Amino acid sequence: MPVKQGDLGLLRHPASAELLQSKIPARLAYVWTDGTPRVVPIWFHWNGREFVMGTPPKAPKLKALAKNPKVALTIDDNNFPHKVLLVRGTARLETVDGVVPEYAAAAERYFGREQGQAWVNQLRALIPQMVRITIAPEWVGLLDFQTRFPSAISP
Repeated sequence: MPVKQGDLGLLRHPASAELLQSKIPARLAYVWTDGTPRVVPIWFHWNGREFVMGTPPKAPKLKALAKNPKVALTIDDNNFPHKVLLVRGTARLETVDGVVPEYAAAAERYFGREQGQAWVNQLRALIPQMVRITIAPEWVGLLDFQTRFPSAISP
C-alpha cells in the first residue's frame, strides 16, 4: 500500500531522496507580521530528521518567524515530469557564533567543495553570527506526476 500524503514516511521515497540532495534552493513560505504570505528561496541541509537553514541575524524573515513559526517548505526540480516535495512544520530559531555548520554543508553541495568553502570564508568576514532555522517535518507531501499527482487531478 502506498504511503499517503501527509505521512513522514514519504521522506524515504526515492523521489524524496533525490530532492533532498537538490542543488536548487528550497522555497520557504511563511506569514509576514501583517498577516500576508511570503515565499523566499533558501539553501537547505537535510540531516535525516530536520531541514536546517542559515541566515544573517538581520534577515527580515526572522521577525516574522519569531512571531509565527508555522512554515511550509517546497523542494522541486526542473525536469519533466517534475517532482515536488512539500513539507509543513514549525521553525525553531537559534543564534550561533560564526557560520551555521549546516549552511556550510549546503554551500558545498550547491557550489562544490572549493567554491563552497570560499563562499563560507567570505561570509565569515562579513557576519560574526548567523541564525540557524530548523524545521522538523510535521506533514510531508510528494508529487512525481507519474504515480503521485495533485489532488485536483488524482483519480
